[in-house]
Amino acid sequence: MVELDIPADDKAVAFNAFALIIAVADYKSVSSLPRIVHNDAGDIRNTLIAKNHCGYPPSNVHLLLDRDATLTNLRSELAWLAKVAGPNDSVIFYFSGHGVLLKSAANRESALVPWDADMKDLPSTCLSENELSDALRKISSARLLVLLDACHSGGSVVLKGDSEANYFQAGFQEKSLEHLGQGSGRVAIASSRSSETSLILPGASNSVFTAHLLEVLRGDEPSKGDGFIRVFQIFEHVAQAVPKSTKDRQHPLMKASELELNFPVALDKGGKKQIAVEPPMFPIQFEWRRLEEALAGLYPLGPVDRELWLRSGGDLSRLKLNLTGRTAWFSSLTYIRQGGGDHAFLKTLLAEALSDFPNHKSLSELASCL
Repeated sequence: MVELDIPADDKAVAFNAFALIIAVADYKSVSSLPRIVHNDAGDIRNTLIAKNHCGYPPSNVHLLLDRDATLTNLRSELAWLAKVAGPNDSVIFYFSGHGVLLKSAANRESALVPWDADMKDLPSTCLSENELSDALRKISSARLLVLLDACHSGGSVVLKGDSEANYFQAGFQEKSLEHLGQGSGRVAIASSRSSETSLILPGASNSVFTAHLLEVLRGDEPSKGDGFIRVFQIFEHVAQAVPKSTKDRQHPLMKASELELNFPVALDKGGKKQIAVEPPMFPIQFEWRRLEEALAGLYPLGPVDRELWLRSGGDLSRLKLNLTGRTAWFSSLTYIRQGGGDHAFLKTLLAEALSDFPNHKSLSELASCL
């Protein structure tokens, strides 16, 4: 375990982390994916365990490639995470491979395709979103990040050697991603929208998504300077960099239903603290979580709902417009809290919300604290 002080709002005294990395390119009976899938997984593992980067203990990071990534092994490794990860440990689950929509399921359930999947019996031989969600729920950590790169540019999912070309709808639908992001401290990030593919640029050694993910994990992007890479910092970077690199052909998605804290995912450059930008001077006891709940309920489309952000004098270019609902509000309030806004802007935001809902008790009480 790496002993480091963590800010008081994270309610922990030490940092420890686990990761399960799964990548399948050369399937047993399913069409193959580019070998870069292996590069992505290997580079993520090496960056996580590097002492000068993320600082994960090597024994805490398990990697399954191709024939090791059977359905039995996936289940076993998920059970391992549930056994070893504690409430204050950070956990990463990364999957790169085929994702499919199980058409036979009544609710059109998404699933991850293991190495030994039988496409003539997908429901029984794939890891369904419900089974994966149940397995993740057994992990006691309140700092769980799910990373899915399951909609590749390698083409449709095809059964090898089948003269009738058994095609299945590829990808991992947004509703399923939202399912995986349910629960306290659970965040799910997909490399692309379900209608898009995860792209690989000519001559690149990593997919676009993983290349930019690695930039954050290697400490190439500015952080708070407290020695940690945090979950929202990861999404902030990939959400901006991936569309730019792909000329808006690929857009990562993030889903989280009960995210109270911008929790640490890894050490930043081995945990070396740097000079941080001072946050704005808001009241110490200001209830950010309560404000997030109130605004998400009143403005379900996010800060753009009823043009609230614009009416408050906010810059729309600072918003992550591919986020909606509570995730959008978490993003926007984190932006304000960490230096993107000041006391006056927050006060104006509350005043504008109260002009829409003058009798709202929580808004009135929060405004009185400023």
